[in-house]
Amino acid sequence: MKRVNKRVTLIVGLTLSALLLAGCGAVPETPQAVYEYRDSGVDSDAWVKVPAGEFIKGQYDHEGMVDHDYEIMVTEVTNAQYAKYLGEALTAGTIKIVDGVVMGYYPGDEFREGKHEVEITAKDYPHMDLNDVANRITYDGTNFGVIDGYENHPVTMVTWFGSKAYADFYGYRLPTEDEWEKAARGTDNRPYPWGETVGHSNLNYYHSTDPFETEGGYSDTTPVGFYNGKTYGDFQTIDSKSPYGAYDMAGNVGEWTADVHHYIHDRIIRGGSKASYEIDSRIWKDNAAQPEYASPSTGFRCVRDPR
Repeated sequence: MKRVNKRVTLIVGLTLSALLLAGCGAVPETPQAVYEYRDSGVDSDAWVKVPAGEFIKGQYDHEGMVDHDYEIMVTEVTNAQYAKYLGEALTAGTIKIVDGVVMGYYPGDEFREGKHEVEITAKDYPHMDLNDVANRITYDGTNFGVIDGYENHPVTMVTWFGSKAYADFYGYRLPTEDEWEKAARGTDNRPYPWGETVGHSNLNYYHSTDPFETEGGYSDTTPVGFYNGKTYGDFQTIDSKSPYGAYDMAGNVGEWTADVHHYIHDRIIRGGSKASYEIDSRIWKDNAAQPEYASPSTGFRCVRDPR
C-alpha cells in the first residue's frame, strides 16, 4: 500500500466523504447514539497478557517471533484517559501549550540521508491541536475535558509524538508491529482478530450501518469495546475480541505503532478504521504517515511489561 507523507491530509485509501473534519472547518452532525450509548461496559483500564513465542505473521504466513511476555491494553486509549494525562503532564512540565497546540520534546531520530527520509531533530513537536474542530478534547486555559458523550470513545487527532509521550509518561510504550500483530492475531493465520469472516456486527468501518453513522453518511467513532456481543437498540454486535482478549484491533480507529523505519521515517498505523472498508481491517494491512500527522480516524493503545 502506498505510503503518505506529512503533506497529505488524508491516509491513502480513506474515503473523502467520510472525513469532513480536519482542515475544512466543517463539523458533522453528532449521531444520537453518542448520547444513548456512552459506555460499552468493557473496562478501558484493563490489560491482557500476550505470551512470548512464535506466531504467523503477514498475509503470506511468514514466521514471526516475539521473545518476551507483555501486556496490551484491552481497548484503545480513550478521550477521558488522554484528557486526564494532559492535565497531569502539563502540571509535571513534560508538555506545554503553544497557541492552543500541545507540544512536547522528542530527542530525534538517527538521520541516514535516505532519498525519502525526513530529518527529525531534537526539539519540541506537536502532540495535539486543541483548536481543531475534529478534536474531542477541550481546554479552558486551566482544565482539560471531553466533549459530552465522547468520554469513552478512542482519542483521535493525536500525533505519533503525542501517543508516545502518553505511553512514556506512565512507563508504558507503543507496541512494535510484531507485538501489535501477535496481540491481534494469536498464533494462527486468521485474517481478523475474531476469526475468518467479517460483517457489520464485528467492527466499526465505513458504511457499516452501526448506530454511530449519520443519515448524511458520516461515520463516527464507537465507544471502545463496543463490539462485545451486546445489543444497542436494534443493533446486535458479535463479541469480536482478539484471541488474548483485546477489543477494536480492527476498525474504529487505526493505531500508531512504535517502529521507526530508517531512510523513510514514516510511522506505521495498524488496524483499519471507521473511515476504511472492512477488507482494510485485515490484521496484516497497514498504512503509514509522518509522526506529525493527526486524523479523526487514528488513535493508539499501549503495551507494558507484565505486572
